[in-house]
Amino acid sequence: MLYQLFTHLGSFPGARLMTYISFRAIIAGVLALCISIWVGQWFIRLLKRKNISETQRDEKTDPFNVAKKGVPTMGGVVIIAAMLIPCLLLGKLTNIYMLLMLLTTIILGAIGFADDYIKTFRKNKDGLNGWIKIAGQITLGLIVGLTLRYSPEVVMNEKVSTYNENNIEVEKTPEVKSTRTTIPFVKEHNFNYADMFSWLGDTNKYKAGWIFFVILTILVVAAVSNGANLNDGMDGMCAGNSAIIGVALLILSYISGNVVFTDYFDVMYIPNSEELVVFLASFVGALIGFLWWNGFPAQVFMGDTGSLTIGGIIGVCAVIIHKELLLPILCGVFLMESVSVILQTQVYKFAKRKGLHIRIWKRTPLHDHYRTSMEQVLRNDPTCKVIFKGQGPLQHETKIVLRFCIVTLILAAITILTLKIR
Repeated sequence: MLYQLFTHLGSFPGARLMTYISFRAIIAGVLALCISIWVGQWFIRLLKRKNISETQRDEKTDPFNVAKKGVPTMGGVVIIAAMLIPCLLLGKLTNIYMLLMLLTTIILGAIGFADDYIKTFRKNKDGLNGWIKIAGQITLGLIVGLTLRYSPEVVMNEKVSTYNENNIEVEKTPEVKSTRTTIPFVKEHNFNYADMFSWLGDTNKYKAGWIFFVILTILVVAAVSNGANLNDGMDGMCAGNSAIIGVALLILSYISGNVVFTDYFDVMYIPNSEELVVFLASFVGALIGFLWWNGFPAQVFMGDTGSLTIGGIIGVCAVIIHKELLLPILCGVFLMESVSVILQTQVYKFAKRKGLHIRIWKRTPLHDHYRTSMEQVLRNDPTCKVIFKGQGPLQHETKIVLRFCIVTLILAAITILTLKIR
């Protein structure tokens, strides 16, 4: 809104500042942080008056979080509001990438809100049916994938060259629609999904490449969204890790939309993708502001309203800038959390069919393993055998969160470095 207003006031003093991505991004980030802190305080009071809080904690199913019973939940509403307001005010609302990110926020926010509503108001600890969640994630992935395929505004220049002779001169390859993506640790950064189907012929491999791209988009959205949801188990854990990931994606988005940096890093130039910087600045600001209330001891939980939305935003943004194959590195913590749950479940079921009670970790997701004692495991399953019992004293929640965030920070740095490490 303000962007469009100041665009029409071109001769007005200071109006040109709105044309700079860096200015709008900084203002958006600061505004999102302030809104998150201010609205968070008001929202916590509202939730307490309405008695909207965690009610499903018990000693058997959640032994370490039983003390958190009564803490307000659905705080993801604050994160979403703090993101949307700056984007609507300062974002270029005609930009296809900004519109996709706003749509992602609304769709996954609605799914998460429905899940939290059922858990909180209807006192159903199972929440929204899992298949409905998956259907929502698949729908979003289809919308994003097909939009990137068919929208005439979505193009890329596979190669950009710049050289300086008094002024910067730019040479670009033609703007095309492409299924190319960035891959790490190889000399040629770009890989075309269509090349996997070269045996189908030139025309059919192009179609097959786009089908594969859309399917991959669905998988990325679902995987990262659920990974963030699993990571949301300790005070400040998901918000802290996601803020770091958001900063890395902000840097990658800025590089993808800048001809000088795309030439320097030898990656694809995606016109107009720099608008994602404004959205991601709001994203990071909202998460940091939420940490004001969500840090240990948490005064509010984000719930699925926040965690599902956060993961979806990360996944969709990576797909838009064609950096989805960097996500296993950047979102390594989310990946570890998801893999730990899958392995634990499958190994336990397989061993149970053999008459054995075996677990890989004491408890999953992985962060719970570090604060669970063998006494707690054996109390519920006296015959259980744990492969990785661990040594030393149990870690306090804040130390686990801090260490996971440090790991994410290292992974984020490695992700950026992959653009130069070949």
